[in-house]
Amino acid sequence: MAEENEVEDEAQETEVRSEEQSSRELDFILDIPLELSVELGKTKMLVNDLLQLGQGSIIELNKLAGEPLEVYINRKLIARGEVVVVNEKFGVRLTDVITPIDRVKSLASEEG
Repeated sequence: MAEENEVEDEAQETEVRSEEQSSRELDFILDIPLELSVELGKTKMLVNDLLQLGQGSIIELNKLAGEPLEVYINRKLIARGEVVVVNEKFGVRLTDVITPIDRVKSLASEEG
């Protein structure tokens, strides 16, 4: 009976050490800076048209009003969402998060 308790104690200690090590490994990547950007839409324009822009100019984008915004991390699509206003500041409510499998597939298709 005492041997079983010792084995259980050792197993628990090993599990705790493993969790602590995993936590330290995760802590290492938590401080890596990422660039998050939200895309409202895109357009192409000539340099001449760009030079004509001024205050009050309107630029037509390729999306319709109400279409989801695209959320990118390091220029990789990770989600889609909609604009919200919180405490007089703009934000994005995520409505569709790209699955990790789809993200990996998109990376593979970009390389090929």
